[in-house]
Amino acid sequence: MSNEIVILLIACGLLIAMGVLELILHRSRLARIPIRIHVNGTRGKTSVTRLIAAGLREAGVRCVAKTTGTVPRFILPNGREVPVYRPGGANVIEQKQAVTMAAAQRAEALVVECMALQPSLQWLSESKLVRATHGAITNARPDHLDVMGPAEEDVAHALAGTVPVDGVFLTAERKHRAFFQQVAEERGSRFRAAEDISRPLTTEDVAGFPYLEHQDNVELALAVCEEIGIDNETALRGMWRAKPDPGAMTETRVEFFGRHVIFVNGFAANDPISTRYIWEQSLRRHRGLKRRIAVFNCRSDRADRSEQLAESYAGWTQADEVVLLGTGQYIFARAAVRSGLDPTRLVFVDRDHPADIFEILLGLSESSALVMGLGNIAGPGLALAEYFANRGMDHARD
Repeated sequence: MSNEIVILLIACGLLIAMGVLELILHRSRLARIPIRIHVNGTRGKTSVTRLIAAGLREAGVRCVAKTTGTVPRFILPNGREVPVYRPGGANVIEQKQAVTMAAAQRAEALVVECMALQPSLQWLSESKLVRATHGAITNARPDHLDVMGPAEEDVAHALAGTVPVDGVFLTAERKHRAFFQQVAEERGSRFRAAEDISRPLTTEDVAGFPYLEHQDNVELALAVCEEIGIDNETALRGMWRAKPDPGAMTETRVEFFGRHVIFVNGFAANDPISTRYIWEQSLRRHRGLKRRIAVFNCRSDRADRSEQLAESYAGWTQADEVVLLGTGQYIFARAAVRSGLDPTRLVFVDRDHPADIFEILLGLSESSALVMGLGNIAGPGLALAEYFANRGMDHARD
């Protein structure tokens, strides 16, 4: 046997040994974290991750959370947030960082948001990296169909990769609930619907949030906390004080030289079902405003999302102006016009600085207007939302 082959065999053996050692160490860290909560879904998983962690902290449970929303963050047991270090970009293996962080912090609980899209990677994240005691899925809606599709049912099947084995599984999803319940039973996990909490949420409960939070998200987070033995009142106190993700849906009131503008940050709700819901809801809340302006932030690398939103938007209650931002404006415009949108309502913005976009929107607002950001939070979406927030007089609440 040549020296080269011997060296190659030794190198392969060392790599295998290192992999086995790393697996043993990872499993050892997992065993030191008795409560492991894996949150997945199309929309709302970042919010639910933050809400669960806040409820646990309020009850005195030492908890570490990891979100992968607008700005990826580790949330430490004292509520302080630190950025997730990504030297090579987002990778599902970084879930190991969350486990290492939680073990180092002597956490009793880890709440981690699923960051994978590929169905095989969602399964890997759960079965090898998190091995949850509690799994939660917010909903299954038609988004990322290029990866999880082509149909909405395929999205549900992909998300089901994070249903735990021999644990507890909870979901706020209704349309595909029977499917998720079947998967949970096959994996030996107890199934629970999010709304089956000990006390129904009231209008006052939802109004306690300083931003616009969806009732389904709160119910799911409360149900998870109940499974861990935390009563609703304690969990809600913590959730009301929780810091929202930068992409959370907020309302900001701006008074500017006689113009009254309500800006709604709905950029993060980018599937057609969620986006239409918050658009119609906002129109009802602010029916007294004179103008309605929809601002779509379009990404050329999310062409399928732009087309889905454009085709769906043609059937919504129409805005007076449809303002397009970002690199995928013409993708959205073509699909919207093909679906019946009046092209004279389209406003193309070739500027990226939020101050410039702010001025354009004010010019369209007349005396009063509802301005709502939709489509994508990345790029000019987040910058515009922050610009409005910094100039707002207050933040509206339900």
